[in-house]
Amino acid sequence: MPTEKKISSASDCINAMVEGSELKKVRSNSRIYHRYFLLDADMQSLRWEPSKKDSEKAKIDIKSIKEVRTGKNTDIFRSNGVSDQISEDCAFSVIYGENYESLDLVANSADVANIWVTGLRYLISYGKHTLDMLESSQDNMRTSWVSQMFSEIDVDDLGHITLCSAVQCIRNLNPGLKTSKIELKFKELHKSKDKTGTDVTKEEFVEVFHELCTRPEIYFLLVQFSSNKEFLDTKDLMMFLEAEQGVAHINEEISLEIIHKYEPSKEGQEKGWLSIDGFTNYLMSPDCYIFDPEHKKVCQDMKQPLSHYFINSSHNTYLIEDQFRGPSDITGYIRALKMGCRSVELDVWDGPDNEPVIYTGHTMTSQIVFRSVIDIINKYAFFASEYPLILCLENHCSIKQQKVMVQHMKKILGDKLYTTSPNVEESYLPSPDVLKGKILVKAKKLSSSCSGVEGDVTDEDEGAEMSQRMGKENTEPANHVPAKRFQLCKELSELVSICKSVQFKEFQASFQAQKYWEVCSFNEVLASKYANENPGDFVNYNKRFLARVFPSPMRIDSSNMNPQDFWKCGCQIVAMNFQTPGLMMDLNVGWFRQNGNCGYVLRPAIMREEVSFFSANTKDSVPGVSPQLLHIKVISGQNFPKPKGSGAKGDVVDPYVYVEIHGIPADCAEQRTRTVHQNGDAPIFDESFEFQVNLPELAMVRFVVLDDDYIGDEFIGQYTIPFECLQTGYRHVQLQSLTGEVLAHASLFVHVAITNRRGGGKPHKRGLSVRKGKKSREYASLRTLWIKTVDEVFKNAQPPIRDATDLRENMQNAVVSFKELCGLSSVANLMQCMLAVSPRFLGPDNTPLVVLNLSEQYPTMELQGIVPEVLKKIVTTYDMMIQSLKALIENADAVYEKIVHCQKAAMEFHEHLQSIGTKEGLKERKLQKAVESFTWNITILKGQADLLKYAKNETVENLKQIHYAAVSCGLNKPGTENADVQKPRRSLEVIPEKANDETGE
Repeated sequence: MPTEKKISSASDCINAMVEGSELKKVRSNSRIYHRYFLLDADMQSLRWEPSKKDSEKAKIDIKSIKEVRTGKNTDIFRSNGVSDQISEDCAFSVIYGENYESLDLVANSADVANIWVTGLRYLISYGKHTLDMLESSQDNMRTSWVSQMFSEIDVDDLGHITLCSAVQCIRNLNPGLKTSKIELKFKELHKSKDKTGTDVTKEEFVEVFHELCTRPEIYFLLVQFSSNKEFLDTKDLMMFLEAEQGVAHINEEISLEIIHKYEPSKEGQEKGWLSIDGFTNYLMSPDCYIFDPEHKKVCQDMKQPLSHYFINSSHNTYLIEDQFRGPSDITGYIRALKMGCRSVELDVWDGPDNEPVIYTGHTMTSQIVFRSVIDIINKYAFFASEYPLILCLENHCSIKQQKVMVQHMKKILGDKLYTTSPNVEESYLPSPDVLKGKILVKAKKLSSSCSGVEGDVTDEDEGAEMSQRMGKENTEPANHVPAKRFQLCKELSELVSICKSVQFKEFQASFQAQKYWEVCSFNEVLASKYANENPGDFVNYNKRFLARVFPSPMRIDSSNMNPQDFWKCGCQIVAMNFQTPGLMMDLNVGWFRQNGNCGYVLRPAIMREEVSFFSANTKDSVPGVSPQLLHIKVISGQNFPKPKGSGAKGDVVDPYVYVEIHGIPADCAEQRTRTVHQNGDAPIFDESFEFQVNLPELAMVRFVVLDDDYIGDEFIGQYTIPFECLQTGYRHVQLQSLTGEVLAHASLFVHVAITNRRGGGKPHKRGLSVRKGKKSREYASLRTLWIKTVDEVFKNAQPPIRDATDLRENMQNAVVSFKELCGLSSVANLMQCMLAVSPRFLGPDNTPLVVLNLSEQYPTMELQGIVPEVLKKIVTTYDMMIQSLKALIENADAVYEKIVHCQKAAMEFHEHLQSIGTKEGLKERKLQKAVESFTWNITILKGQADLLKYAKNETVENLKQIHYAAVSCGLNKPGTENADVQKPRRSLEVIPEKANDETGE
């Protein structure tokens, strides 16, 4: 099957099928046969050869085909021993005959599979009228619109326009196309016709437009929802938005608004039709970007203590190059503050003329005047965010110049400075909401016992350490460098309020003596040591105290550490070298895109709750958190630029895509597509990947496009996004350059789906539908403390935990079984299932064989006479699914209350657990183990309560989707279409640990 010509219509698909192609035929005995398939010229039969059968038997009549399924979604595919080696995107099945037999096929590429699926569906829809439809579609709405554009240029009605005008017109419609490529296409067309001269006729203009401006992958998507028309009407678009894009509250008016906004042809706008060009415009618009617009504004709870947030932080903010010889400049502060940074660093030293200066001491970096930096901070402090800004003041000045610093700060910053003394009766820092518009100074502070106007404090000097270590191989932790002492004036000390810098000693001492307003700074080497050796302690420490991690002074090139290494421990202020682009800065920028780019991101609940079990280095699922499966299909790329500085291959680009997951160790993974050779303009990848994400709240997805080069693969573009900000459905990813600028017109087209993990362990040949019966089902386990009274409470929690697990997994397994019978994978939702199965429920005269009674809360299927066995099986499986949904909804509240009751009862022991354990005879290690087990059990109980709550919400949503799809497909029993799906009786809320806890713990 030739692939050099783009597919832009059903006619192209039919012609390719008549020409034929080699496909693999899959059988249930794990055998795979290579056969040549083709469509008869009369379009009545699908044939294959060679075959042992008689030639008249090695065929399927088109009129006997019931449906065409994409992917590996038949029993033969699921049970075939080599199914794992078959690409989901290249597989499809032809379901035919009264017994719904399946012909299971695998194409050499997803593109070829799409041609067969689209062509066969078109033939099923139009049967003997296919030829008439193909002929009429040649003079369709799109061709009329393109011809009209030609006529607007050809004002003198000459029948031709200049090559320059034709190129410019096409480029205006598709700005990503290169002028040279459009010109070349016209010249190739003229050459093929032996035409002299460069003028362009209407027919040539239409042909080149179709060739260059049709994206086959979008055409294939359009015909899936258009009932094989060449456009989407308002109902088709509604179905696409609801079923694929997950858009709620859609009606025909909203569909019409979208059509009027994106459809370029006047005819389409008047008739309410969205052509391939309008559909492409819509899919490439901000409405279909991968980033959820809800997260473009502040959408998280901003009333939690400051220590409960990750804070966008800069290291050596004044530098614009490396930290040993690089220049200092105020533009460093402007850049960081405009990017939403909420913690900047000022390394202040004595300067000439009694004016303090900022630079990295003991190095060759240049200097900038302190006063000018404070001016810039005053101007840009709240440019990108209204939430508090932290000034990390590294003070190395004499008493005299310290007083000058104070004068400048008070005069310039004025009331913005937050100098309120901390309340000793409180336990936590104020919230970002309370501190809006305030500037906090993080620095050394004189102790309350110091009564004079100045006193001694320790000096933490990064520059001195770097200078000492230059040229040395020994890179031991920075804490081993002795800190010198210096004089601090009282006026500067008084500017420090709730961010007093203190030196860290060890965790147990901090838990007992550190004040909530005291902040410790950690060299990355030391912080890494604690992250690896004391991950649980580090997480618990950061629940109450702010921790700042700064890069090792040995990073003289200002390279960056991986912020995820410290975010996973709960460290709030991970200071980055904003001037150094690359993977680590991509992660930082991507992470803080969420929550309106305000510079504050609420940490996962498991990192904030006083009693919760979480280890930063976990390589398994997180207790109490439901793993998610992320399904990403990389479909295509658009307009990839040549990598900067690359000239070895001329203008040729050989792109491939990496999809990376960054998060806790258990989540870190990456997969790549194949390389598409010599096509940077419109490469088709069509490859699907699956990732298990154990802690979604801390995970990020990074798309990286590289140019495959034998010398060394070169960077083209990337985009990094928090998992929680992903929009599901068909999305475009706007690529960014190495330095973070948006690459004009360069994007990836992807499909995103997120599902709950099914069963336990890795999915095997049955794909995602790994189902476990009760005997092999894994239940959350609670640990024994060996404290009798407490263990009794947790023992009472085991039955409701088992009940909750059974309710959830019975529901999920029943839903997966129904999806499989509908011919879809677990990635599909129930609305898509109902759409897929609805044609099977229609008889020869289009009267329903099965209807849904929507008059009750739980829609039931009712047979309308005699139906084939295969439909009875669907109805039976549907009934079983509805029963599992009903069981969950009707029992969830009672089970939830039992779990919460046990959680509350156990929390009564929390404050006195150590003394109770001591009375029971537990000592040291056993007592510590009991406390750890208690925390584990509470985390499990909270998690099981949450999972049940989410399962109930998911079940209610499933019922709504069934109801909506039944009405949309006309399968509802007459008179029941207005019945509302009953709302949940009440929402299930997680019970807080302490009823009167004002901190929101």
